[in-house]
Amino acid sequence: MSSIYGDSKTFVDMKMKYNISETLRMFNEMMFKTKHSPLRSQLLHFINQTFDPPGSDFDKHIPNDWIEEPVFIKDIIDPNFKTWAKKLNALWKLLGIKVKSEVRINANQYSIIYVPNPVIVPGGRFREFYYWDSYWIMRGLLYCQMYRTVKGMLENFITMIQTYGFIPNGGRIYYTMRSQPPLFIPMVKSYVDFTGDKMFVMDNIEFLEKEFHFWMLNRTVDVVKNGKTYVLARYCALSSGPRPESYKQDVLTATQGFKTKEEIENLYTEIKSSVETGWDFSSRWFVNNGTNKGNLTSLKASSIIPVDLNAIIYWNANILAEFFSELKMLRKRDKYLKIAESWLVAVTDVLWHDDVGTWLDYDFINKTRRNYYFASNFYPLWTNCYYKNKKDYFVSKILRYLKIINVLNNPGGIPTTNENTGEQWDFPNAWPPLQYILITGLELTEDIEARLMAKILVGKWLGSNYLAYNSTDAMFEKYDATVIGGHGGGGEYGIQLGFGWTNGICLELLYKYGRTMTLKDLHLVGYNSNIVHGASLCTILFSNLLSVKSCHYFI
Repeated sequence: MSSIYGDSKTFVDMKMKYNISETLRMFNEMMFKTKHSPLRSQLLHFINQTFDPPGSDFDKHIPNDWIEEPVFIKDIIDPNFKTWAKKLNALWKLLGIKVKSEVRINANQYSIIYVPNPVIVPGGRFREFYYWDSYWIMRGLLYCQMYRTVKGMLENFITMIQTYGFIPNGGRIYYTMRSQPPLFIPMVKSYVDFTGDKMFVMDNIEFLEKEFHFWMLNRTVDVVKNGKTYVLARYCALSSGPRPESYKQDVLTATQGFKTKEEIENLYTEIKSSVETGWDFSSRWFVNNGTNKGNLTSLKASSIIPVDLNAIIYWNANILAEFFSELKMLRKRDKYLKIAESWLVAVTDVLWHDDVGTWLDYDFINKTRRNYYFASNFYPLWTNCYYKNKKDYFVSKILRYLKIINVLNNPGGIPTTNENTGEQWDFPNAWPPLQYILITGLELTEDIEARLMAKILVGKWLGSNYLAYNSTDAMFEKYDATVIGGHGGGGEYGIQLGFGWTNGICLELLYKYGRTMTLKDLHLVGYNSNIVHGASLCTILFSNLLSVKSCHYFI
């Protein structure tokens, strides 16, 4: 509460020099001597006496399977993109860590969780593994042929499931009462698709099931709509108290109109449930009289049925069915096919809206759809969570919706929402995973118009990321949708560099599109423009791909 450090996470990441009892004894002695009112300098002196700085719990690690030039880089036709891809590949060496064996021996002196294998971390303040970040980090590593590193990271997650019964939000003890979007099973599928290592599935299928069952047992609710009851998933992190890594912020938020202990604890639950979504924080979780207005005191994530989570649950069930089919375990295969089918029905009946033309989150407390643009509305395209025999219908509706909501005219990618609240998962921020999900979802439809739209979005994203890197030598956690090459902002911590999922996504896009796309195609004026207005994108982006028909996306 004394704000010794600008970032609350700094202190809780520091290693205790002594055991718990000795540290507490020294703290109580300091408090007694200062009559329980220590000066800032006295507090800082105590911390320096008893704690080592952040980073004392791991060693930097250069992955032993890193190679200087992965095969796919040779196929990138633009020399600028080729050089950039090499530099992004080199960043893996800067983002590797290995948790010290001392952590395993004296775990009580550390907040980091010991894992046996090296990890590629996001970067910046994020000095440990993070659950959903790792999906895109692993995808990038796989394209860079770093198969052993990916397998080791998957094995680390298996130790989390063995220890905690699920995969926590991240690799710190203060994350172990909540999770993040459940992408472990898709991570395993990505690894197997790249390597053919089906033995990994055979050896670990029980842990894939256990992770899936955590969500089924702890994160599902009954939703009644039109007289029919459906089972769907939500985020809901039940634990008491403020987040240790954001302690002061949460305590101060709780002082804004909350009086009883029950009210305050409910707020802390909603804060942590919002963090479990990965979108911390956003107007997506604000519920004020059934609307998306409010602030952090209005968080109600646990009462919302999110499109993205349920699309992922469907995907997980389908992948498990595929794995059990390969293992010749047909009863299990049929079980998960049945779960997938029930989720498809529920997602369509509860979350799809013909009149709007998209999937929408559902507020099951106020019994109302959340009819707002969120970039998460498109997840079912990515996970194929829609009826394939009606694909043309769903795709045409989504393409029309994308034009109506007018988010495609932003030069730096699609914004997360249309609400400018100052929270980091709101306008104007453009987050790498959300670009990837829409691009990939549009591509998977195999529709000509959808694929053209995907290519346009790829051009915007690679162009913006390249310009930012070219001027700063850095990859950012998030960007500004309204500015080509502009980084994002807002939220409770500063802009972070690194950055794991940004690198992974750009590398995958360069692999998929680098054979035909050049920097010249993007017509980025002087490579140093700060702002390119959306209305001019038809003339400066993909002139070789855009037709008169497609220009209406941006005008």
